[in-house]
Amino acid sequence: MHPTARAIAPHYLLLLFATFFFLLRSPSPVAASGDVTLLLDRLKPALQGAAPNAQLATWNASTPLCLWRGLRWSTPAGQPLRCDTAAARANLSLAGDATLLLSSIRLPAAALAGRLPPELGAFPSLESIYLDANSLSGAIPLELGNAPALSELDLAGNALSGALPPSIWNLCDRLAELRLHGNALTGAIPAPAGPNDTCDRLHLIDLGANRFSGSFPAFLTGFRGLQRLDLGGNHLAGDIPEPVATMRGLQMLNLSYNNFSGQLPPGFAGSSFTAESFLGNSPALCGPPLQQPCVSPSGLSSGSVAGMAIGLMAGAVVVASVSIGWAQARWRRNRVRRAAEEGVETEEGGEGDSEGKLVVFQGGEHLTLGEVLNATGQVVEKASYCTVYKAKLADGGGNIELRLLREGSCKDAASCGPAVRRIGRARHENLVPLRAFYQGRRGEKLLVYDYFPHRTLHDLLHGGLESRPALTWPRRHKIALGAARGLAYLHEGRHGDAPLVHGNVRSSNVLVDEYFVARVTEYAVVGRLLVPSAAEAVLSAAKADGYRAPELQTMKRCASRTDVYAFGILLLELLMGKKPSSAANGGDDLPSLVKAAVLEETTTEVFDPEVAKGVRNPAEEGLVQALKLAMGCCAPVAAARPSMAEVVRQLEENRPKSSRSALYSPAETRSDAGTPLYS
Repeated sequence: MHPTARAIAPHYLLLLFATFFFLLRSPSPVAASGDVTLLLDRLKPALQGAAPNAQLATWNASTPLCLWRGLRWSTPAGQPLRCDTAAARANLSLAGDATLLLSSIRLPAAALAGRLPPELGAFPSLESIYLDANSLSGAIPLELGNAPALSELDLAGNALSGALPPSIWNLCDRLAELRLHGNALTGAIPAPAGPNDTCDRLHLIDLGANRFSGSFPAFLTGFRGLQRLDLGGNHLAGDIPEPVATMRGLQMLNLSYNNFSGQLPPGFAGSSFTAESFLGNSPALCGPPLQQPCVSPSGLSSGSVAGMAIGLMAGAVVVASVSIGWAQARWRRNRVRRAAEEGVETEEGGEGDSEGKLVVFQGGEHLTLGEVLNATGQVVEKASYCTVYKAKLADGGGNIELRLLREGSCKDAASCGPAVRRIGRARHENLVPLRAFYQGRRGEKLLVYDYFPHRTLHDLLHGGLESRPALTWPRRHKIALGAARGLAYLHEGRHGDAPLVHGNVRSSNVLVDEYFVARVTEYAVVGRLLVPSAAEAVLSAAKADGYRAPELQTMKRCASRTDVYAFGILLLELLMGKKPSSAANGGDDLPSLVKAAVLEETTTEVFDPEVAKGVRNPAEEGLVQALKLAMGCCAPVAAARPSMAEVVRQLEENRPKSSRSALYSPAETRSDAGTPLYS
C-alpha cells in the first residue's frame, strides 16, 4: 500500500464507522414512523402554507384515517385499505399503524397555498398525485423524480416556477400522465439523463401555458407511447423537427402560441393535424397545414429574365409614381403591427385624432380605421349594452363583427383602455378573439371581433333549426369540453396578466362550428368594461334565464366561481335539452329538476332523449359523471364548486367510450363522426 494511502486509511474507516453509527441512531422517518407520520410532519405543513386549510384539517389523529380528505392507503401486501364500512370510517387506531402505505393524493381545487416538499418522493407506494387547480408556488423538487411508484402526476393550474428538474424523466418506466399546464415554469425543457429513454408508458405530456424557452425538445420524438403532447403557450422557438410529423400513435398535438419558425415538416401535410395546432407562432412559420406558403428561390431561364426586364422597364414609371404612397402605407402598416404586438394605441385618421383612435391586437394588424368605419353592416342582435353588426370590409376584405357599445354603458376612457388591452391579449382556440377596439372623438366605442357564420349553442338546442344535425352525446360532450377549456384559460391568467372572469356564460355566447368545436364569446365585458348599472342589467337577464349564481343576489360582482355556476347550468342544458329558465320548466330550475329525479329514483329520465339514444350504460359513457359534475358546479355555496381547470380534467377523464379514439384537444377540428354541422 502507498504510504499516503496507509496514513489516510484509519481516518477513512473512522469516518465510515461514525456515519454508520449516526444512521443507526437516526432512522429515516419513513422507516421509523411510516407514511402517516411523514404525511403529518412534512407534507401537511408544506402544502397548506401559512394559513390553515379546511381539507388538510381532517389530517389529524382525532379523525379516523378513512376520513382524511383526498387520500388513499394500501396495506404492505399492496391491497387497498377498505374504507367502505362504518367500522373502518370510525376506526381511530388506523392512524397509528406504521405499516400502512400512502397510495394516492387527490386534492384538486382545494385552496392549497403552500409548496411541494421534497418528501413527496419518499413515499414508497405513492402512485398518483392530483394537486391541480391550487395556488402552490415555488419549484418542483428534484426528489419528486425519485418516487418509486408514481404513475400519474397532475400539478396543472398552480403557480409553480423555476426550471423543470431533469429527474422528472426518472419516472419514465412507470409514469403514464404528466400534467403541468398553466404554471410559470421557465428555461429549456430538459432531456432525460439516459440517452435511450423511450418512456413507453407515458402517453400524455401537457406542459402548455408555461414560460418554457429554447428549441423544440427533440427527445420527445423518441417517446414511443406518446399520444397527446401539449406545448402551446410557451416561448419555444426555432424549427419544428421532421420526426414530430411521423410520431406513431400521436393523436393530439398543440404547438400554438410559441415562436416557432421555418417550414413545417412535409409529413404534416397529409396528417390529421390542422392549422390550429400551429397558430400564433412566428410569421416565418409556413407550409401545410398553415395557409402561409413557403417561398423558396428557383432558377429562371434567360427568356424569363428578359421578359421580366421588359416588364420592369415598362412599369418603371408606375413604380416611381406610387413609391411615395407605398412607403407611407408600409410605414403605417409596420406601425400598426408593432402596436398590435405591444398592445399600445395606434392613432388613425387624416387629421390627428379627429376620427378617433383604433387599438389593434394580434390578428387585427390588417385593419385600418377607415376600413372599420366605412364597413357596411347589418344588425344581427341587440343586447342591453350593445348592438351587434355583421360588417363587410371594402374591396373583398371579408366580414367582421362590430359591437357598438351603447352610450353610457361603458366605463370612462382611462378605465376602459387598460381593460380592453387585457381582453385583447387573450388568445385560445376556444375563444373568439378581440381584434381591435375603436374609441371615437365623441365617446363612441366599438369592439371588433372575427365574424363566425356559425350557430350558437342556444340555436342548436332550442332554435328549431330545419337542418339541425343530431346532437349525440359525444358531440355535446365535445362542445362542453371546448367551452370549459376556454373558460379555464380565462381563469388562469398568464404571463403576468391577471385572470379574467367571463361574467355572462350562457349557451347564446357559445358558437359552434361545423365540426362541433365550441368558441366562447363576449368574455370579460361585464366585469371589465361596463359601468355597474349596465352590468346589473346583464346579470338581471342572466337571472331570468337561469344562469345567475345565488351569491350574485347580494355580491353584485362576478367571480370565477360564478362562471363555474353558469357553466354547470350550461352543462345541464346540454344533458337535458331544456332551457334553463324556471319559467320554461313550470317554475323549477334545472338543478331542482335533477334533485327531484334523484329523490324519485328516475335519474336516467332527466337526459334528453337524443342524448340517451344509443347509450346502453349511462355510467360507462360518462353521462352520469357529467350530471354529477354539473350539479357540483351548481352548488349553492361558491367554495364548494370546482374550478374550471378541475371541470376540464373531469370532462377529459370521462369522455364517451364511443369517441375516445377521436381527437379531443385544443387543436381539434373534427368530431367523432367527422360529419359537418351544415351542408
